[in-house]
Amino acid sequence: MRQFPLDMHHLEPGRVVEWRLRSTAAVAARTGAGDRERPEGAGRRASFNQDKHFTVAEESRGAGDPVASWLAVTFEVEGPLDEAALAQALLGLVRRHEVLRCEFRRLAGEVACEPLDAAELALEPTYVATFDAADALRDFLVERFRRSIDTLSWPLFTMGAVLRPDSASVYLAFDHIVCDGMSMPIVVREVRTEYEALVRGERPALPRVAPSYLDFAEEQRRRYLSIEVADGRLDYWKSFIGRNGEFFPRFPLDLGVEPDRMYPIVNEASTLLDAAEAEVFEKACLEVDAKPFMGVLGSVAVCLRDAGGPGVYRGFMPVSERGRGAWNDAVGWFVNTMPIEFDASPGRDFAQVMTSVRAGFGEMIRHIDVPFVRAWELLAPEQFAARSWPYPVNFFSYLDMRKCPGAEHHDEWRPTTHVWSARANGACSWFQRDTDGLHMNSIYVDTAAARRTMGDFQEALRQTVRAIARSGGFRRPVALPLPRRTRERQEAVRG
Repeated sequence: MRQFPLDMHHLEPGRVVEWRLRSTAAVAARTGAGDRERPEGAGRRASFNQDKHFTVAEESRGAGDPVASWLAVTFEVEGPLDEAALAQALLGLVRRHEVLRCEFRRLAGEVACEPLDAAELALEPTYVATFDAADALRDFLVERFRRSIDTLSWPLFTMGAVLRPDSASVYLAFDHIVCDGMSMPIVVREVRTEYEALVRGERPALPRVAPSYLDFAEEQRRRYLSIEVADGRLDYWKSFIGRNGEFFPRFPLDLGVEPDRMYPIVNEASTLLDAAEAEVFEKACLEVDAKPFMGVLGSVAVCLRDAGGPGVYRGFMPVSERGRGAWNDAVGWFVNTMPIEFDASPGRDFAQVMTSVRAGFGEMIRHIDVPFVRAWELLAPEQFAARSWPYPVNFFSYLDMRKCPGAEHHDEWRPTTHVWSARANGACSWFQRDTDGLHMNSIYVDTAAARRTMGDFQEALRQTVRAIARSGGFRRPVALPLPRRTRERQEAVRG
């Protein structure tokens, strides 16, 4: 299971059908057939992540400068599709996960999420179009997701399939407010599992109701809504800010961006290591008591350093909040973003850098509980009021898709994930490990400087991880474009 731009995904053309969610109670109210009753738990508060996301959508819409993003997943079904069974499986997914049934609204200054009663939901099949060419189908899906996913409108996702005589491609696209990247394999596993059971005439081996993200959000708010700046739980953040000099760790290479400006994006992906190379890379990491993600993170730090960045790596890293308990099978936005720092200065070999990465990661995990949005609001209130991060931020994400729910069936289901954002002012990179190797997906600003910088950085990183796989150590440094501020200082000295 790999993440890459939807534009890169080849789907065979066919007949497109979508299943659109509706509330039967709302229809009954409009026709005078009955009144909608509020289900138990209605009017609950959104999580910190959801509140900030919704607020940004509101403010950008009001300013005539809408911010948009989505996450999507596709998977394959062999043989003629049983449309009724798939519709039932899709409806089962929505009924099972409370967050997918939520409407978000601004009430009395707060963002409330009101879950619709599972029993009042229904799906309406709608024929969309028939496509004879893969390019036309891909262009349609890209535009369809952009137009149909709206943070301020319910429902917050779209579901459909491309039907052919002997196969089908199923797609689901979600607003970020209801899910995260690790929700995508959960979605695939549940829909495929229920679909296959229904086709066999069996009862699906899935719970009627899954653990609710709304319960998680409620507990998180109870613990951290009243936290204040002086609280000791913010000491890790404060110490990071003290050494970093500011709340957000800057991406240290030149992307050619201007302050307070957003840009169209480049969304690209490539393979860094094939399956065999990734296995050897993992062994090289384990030999120095490091996990593979630490090897990739350390390699990123060394490449940035060799390009003129600092010897001490400082960046943001998303970390799952699902833990080892009840939330493992839940759909929702279970992501906390945390700062991490470690020493990757010149002269340190692979084992020494891995020791630093391991120590930095361990220190970060010890302070994982404080929600990023809450720390941002308390420690950088002026920047919190903005609709985006203030400048290009150093960001690293890694997922091992071989360990996610349903991974044992991925060769058969062939799931893919896709992320998209309308605009950006920096760069974000996601790394995924699957049975085919190690892959990188980056979204960054569409400037000439960023294209050069990110292209060179990606190639340097590829050389670095391959060198580790070959010899168990870093390669010789390859010069990349220096950060703008460093380059200007050097030019001033020479002048």
